[in-house]
Amino acid sequence: MWTQRITPPPTTALLHWQGVQIVSGLNAVTGDEGTGKTRLLRELAQDNPEALWLDLRLPEDDQHTPDHVWARVQATQPRWQAGLQADLVQALQLQDHLHKPLFMLSTGSRRKVALVGLLASGATVTCLDQPYAALDLPSVRVVREFLADAADHPARAWVVADYEADPALPWRSVIHCA
Repeated sequence: MWTQRITPPPTTALLHWQGVQIVSGLNAVTGDEGTGKTRLLRELAQDNPEALWLDLRLPEDDQHTPDHVWARVQATQPRWQAGLQADLVQALQLQDHLHKPLFMLSTGSRRKVALVGLLASGATVTCLDQPYAALDLPSVRVVREFLADAADHPARAWVVADYEADPALPWRSVIHCA
């Protein structure tokens, strides 16, 4: 079901799960539509309390504001980074949307709200499902820069699912779903 390439060895495995190693730094989960990328992220987070995944569409939060979403995530994440949250709100240009319920936001803005929650969570393993989808180019750059800065973190991992691994990022592990 999954094949994995880890580079460069030796790499610190933070988590072993169903034959997959989640290593510190950046882990790509790649594959075509319907191959199980999202399922891998969702099940990884369900089975491991140190992992966090959010449906970036935030389907159950239509009536809630971004602050409510972030408060809910913060309540489950003891290493929440409030300063990073504030920086990401600015960088992703969400300031004008903080008072609005999510049903009033575009798909891209909803995804930005979820990304702020995930990136500021402080989770040991943060799962991101197609983080660039529906984002404007400046926001893609913000997320890419964040991930590039996080690539060498010795005690945290980011598991990023997309069709292909972003060639601009230094992946430590590539998990291919087939």
